[in-house]
Amino acid sequence: MSINQVINIFFSVLKYFRMDINFFKQTRILDGGMGQELLARGMVPKRSLWSASALLDENYHDLLLNAHLDYIKAGAEVIVTNTFATRRVRLKENKIDNKFEYLNKKAGEIAKKTKDYYPKILVAGGLPPQNSTYKVDDRSEDEIKKDFFNQAKILDPYIDFFYFDVLSSLREIKIAIDSIREFDKPYLIGAHISEGTKMPSGERISELKNIIKKEMTLGIILSCVSPENYELNFKEIKNLDVPFGFKINGYLKTAPLNMNDKKNDYLQPNKFLGKRNDLSPEKMLEFVRKFKDEGATILGGCCEISPQHVKAFASLK
Repeated sequence: MSINQVINIFFSVLKYFRMDINFFKQTRILDGGMGQELLARGMVPKRSLWSASALLDENYHDLLLNAHLDYIKAGAEVIVTNTFATRRVRLKENKIDNKFEYLNKKAGEIAKKTKDYYPKILVAGGLPPQNSTYKVDDRSEDEIKKDFFNQAKILDPYIDFFYFDVLSSLREIKIAIDSIREFDKPYLIGAHISEGTKMPSGERISELKNIIKKEMTLGIILSCVSPENYELNFKEIKNLDVPFGFKINGYLKTAPLNMNDKKNDYLQPNKFLGKRNDLSPEKMLEFVRKFKDEGATILGGCCEISPQHVKAFASLK
């Protein structure tokens, strides 16, 4: 048997074991926000590292694992790796760029460890915006693709699929899709709209139809948005003809974060974005029940959404 034949057989087997592309066609529960949950559990963040602080300090590794497990116990069927703040730009800001591989690998290892307790859980490899949050990345395509690829390569052995987490333009989403092509894993798209009906790039969610590859797209969600803003945009996302839903947050607002602003070094996002006090698990359940009745099958939370919220979501299964 030739080398090429062996390679072809290998990739055929790999595709056989790929997760079901129709997974999100029925109601599925995602986890909630990891960064704010870790803070609530006593993690002391280091400068702008936010949730990555729990990876850098091994004393917090069990705290992170238990947070993952508590979301699962609450009903989450999918957890996302704690990699939102392990993007290279954030580590450079904190002068620990040399920890890039270690932190992303550790995030993958800890997330995958949940399968020792709950084998049926799926792990999503979180690929965040590779520059600023809630803001278009205007760097060159090669730079952005390289950053996505390098993070995805480290996470690949530990995950079931990739999740593009809070991306702000069609260009970024397309580059992210291209960057993971060689890993042959499906992906969930998480697009962000801060307010109104347009992404920070000025594009509408409906324009995603031009870049969706249905054989690899698990679904499309609005990521880190208020429940009210999801409701404002749900008809457009519904018309994309793929499974859809949300990871809704509990912030007062979302806006570009300038992590290079030194006054923000020791501030966490809820300090300058504000935390809502009206979104109890019971109140959030009212929103989520309505969204599910309107066709959403991907139900999850982002910042300020706790295991208690997720438990409420899971009651709709």
